[in-house]
Amino acid sequence: MGISICRLVLRPGPDMKKLLVLGLLWLCTSSRADVFVRDDIIADPAPSQLSVCHENGCNRLEYVSLTFEQWQELRGLFHPLARSPEEERERLRRALALMEKFVGAATGTSRDKGGTFNGGEGQMDCIDESINTTLYLTMLQKYGLMREHRVEDRATRGWFLGGWPHTTAVISEAAVLGEQGRGRLWAIDSWFLDNGEPPFILPLETWKAGWEPIR
Repeated sequence: MGISICRLVLRPGPDMKKLLVLGLLWLCTSSRADVFVRDDIIADPAPSQLSVCHENGCNRLEYVSLTFEQWQELRGLFHPLARSPEEERERLRRALALMEKFVGAATGTSRDKGGTFNGGEGQMDCIDESINTTLYLTMLQKYGLMREHRVEDRATRGWFLGGWPHTTAVISEAAVLGEQGRGRLWAIDSWFLDNGEPPFILPLETWKAGWEPIR
């Protein structure tokens, strides 16, 4: 089961030991997007069946199927296909917001409030959000809707030394023809927002430097 450390409240004494232990667990369990810590997470999602994490650290996992009409509405956001990475990133924002609305109605996560640390029914922390977003992106990529980018491993910043740990989904721009490797990395962070709002997409290096939205 995932470890949720978007925020810890520390007290003198034993809590420092707890901090070190949890930090090591976080390092072991959250270093890669494609190495999920639960066997029951569907790592190869399809419209007919995908898994959704919520209640902090994937403490609750539910299975959801999109209706034919929902899938067609989602596909329609990408047709005709984007002509540039910039255009595709904007379409991805709209698609991920729509996915959250579909999923929220099916799981009760429509009540999820952005930037919250408290658990409870229907709430998500950054672990839930980053796993879900990565899986939604994986499905879009699988069905040829995402052409200008590819899904990458999740990224984590902070590690208690440079701030509270925080995790995000990541995509990369498709490499330019003739070049090796991958293009620029982008963070896709939905944790700061309420359910169904288009996520922030920004350069990963900016996100890693501690970026937070202006409130």
